[in-house]
Amino acid sequence: MVIVDDFSEGTTFDLIEPTAPPVPFVFSAPHSGTVYPKSLLSRARLDRLTLRRSEDTFVDELFDGVPSLGAPLLRARFPRVFLDLNRDASEIDPSMFDAPPPLPTQPDSPRVASGLGVIARIVGEGQDIYASRLPAAEAEDRLVRFYHPYHQALAEQLTARVQIFGAAVLVDCHSMPSGAIRHDMGDSSRVDVVLGDRYGTSCSGMLSEEFARLLRDQGLTVGRNRPYAGGYITERYGHPPAIHAIQIEINRALYMNESTFERNAGFDGLRLALMSTAGRLIDWFVAHDAGVDWQQAAE
Repeated sequence: MVIVDDFSEGTTFDLIEPTAPPVPFVFSAPHSGTVYPKSLLSRARLDRLTLRRSEDTFVDELFDGVPSLGAPLLRARFPRVFLDLNRDASEIDPSMFDAPPPLPTQPDSPRVASGLGVIARIVGEGQDIYASRLPAAEAEDRLVRFYHPYHQALAEQLTARVQIFGAAVLVDCHSMPSGAIRHDMGDSSRVDVVLGDRYGTSCSGMLSEEFARLLRDQGLTVGRNRPYAGGYITERYGHPPAIHAIQIEINRALYMNESTFERNAGFDGLRLALMSTAGRLIDWFVAHDAGVDWQQAAE
């Protein structure tokens, strides 16, 4: 965790450009940020380790080799507990603020109702983040300074690749608590990675199948759409055949200590496995793109 007084303009996310000839892929890590503004910590009623439970810690580092494959990596610097990029901008809970925010809101959204809107009310196991209501202006400030610039950059990267290649693939990179898998699939289940394609609507089924096969070749067990089918980002950007969007959730126990937020002995091996998979998936997509009816394949 890094603590800052505030974020200056242009420092809320990183866009790491390709260092190799461009390919039709974009990688995004919207929840890996670990830079916490003091204003968040001063308003929170929870200790710092508890606040960090919603981080996708180190996910950006697991994928930081993709620019050498020709794909940009977009990563947020701020934490998910501050602002969740994988939500619609209107998924705001008005009750969190001292006056109605001057913005469109969806108070009846299931994610807002659960406390996990674009500005989260809870973290961990239902623990309230804030000690008191936030200033109403805070909602618009976070959207204007943090949310919209990230999504604008992501949209521009995808549009550029569609213009160059005729199609683009967004890989939305996340991590999942090991306990979430045990709870959803049973204690005997071991799932290393879950791929989410909104049940085949955000990405070609052929692409999803190939991604899963390549991960299994690395010795990883792979689930599909359960318990994570993809969130707002895959839903918003995934429109085959122009843009395929697939979410990857990685079991945190594979590469980090979930209590201390430290890398474990599996980190380097997993990073190499993911980079090998990414390279092979890119090669497969480029080789097949000209000869596949992606619209039919997605249906």
